[in-house]
Amino acid sequence: MPRRPDPGLERRILDAALRLWARGGEKVLTMRGIAKAAGTTTPTVYERYRNREDILVALRLEARRELFGDLRKTNTLGQAVERYLSFALEHSYAYEMLFDSVGRAPSLHEPWPSFNLIRERVAKRIGGTPRQHTRLMLSLWSLMHGTAMLIIRGRFEGTLRSQTVYACLDAFDAIVEAARAKKIGKSGSAFPASLILGEGAKSRVGNGAGGNRGGNAKKSKR
Repeated sequence: MPRRPDPGLERRILDAALRLWARGGEKVLTMRGIAKAAGTTTPTVYERYRNREDILVALRLEARRELFGDLRKTNTLGQAVERYLSFALEHSYAYEMLFDSVGRAPSLHEPWPSFNLIRERVAKRIGGTPRQHTRLMLSLWSLMHGTAMLIIRGRFEGTLRSQTVYACLDAFDAIVEAARAKKIGKSGSAFPASLILGEGAKSRVGNGAGGNRGGNAKKSKR
């Protein structure tokens, strides 16, 4: 009799890959190791996924869908930020994996729905189009991600953890309000039109004109 298909196999493969990645990143993520951790064979894993990168893409897309699913249930910008942080802390392994090499292909050219949702809400609050606020979004993204990783890597608990989240929410709101009031100065060169984020295949990191590195940027006078 032919073998019956295992409906839970792909789930086991992805869960196994995520556990292995959490232990040591890509260096320990092999197809053979994934198969062993998932309780199956290496050829069976290859039947479902072409290679390790194919598995990583599947994990990233799944994490992005879940994060976006949480954010779209919120009604305000502040609620979205709070839910973003909650997701990161509740799913720390998936969150860390999601941002590994996020600024390079193929991750750079994959959908970034949560990035776009928050940027759209920022634009709605401040005015203008979402793309006009990409540089501002980078500062806000850095704040959110830095907070999440500080709590995760620092193993913050209890009051320290909750107060760090509140501090991020306060700082986020203060930055957006300062931008709305046009009270944020700008450092370095003008934001290059060649730096496009969150737009799938159109996304690029802007290494052409205007791509000064932060260490060489001159601060504008305030």
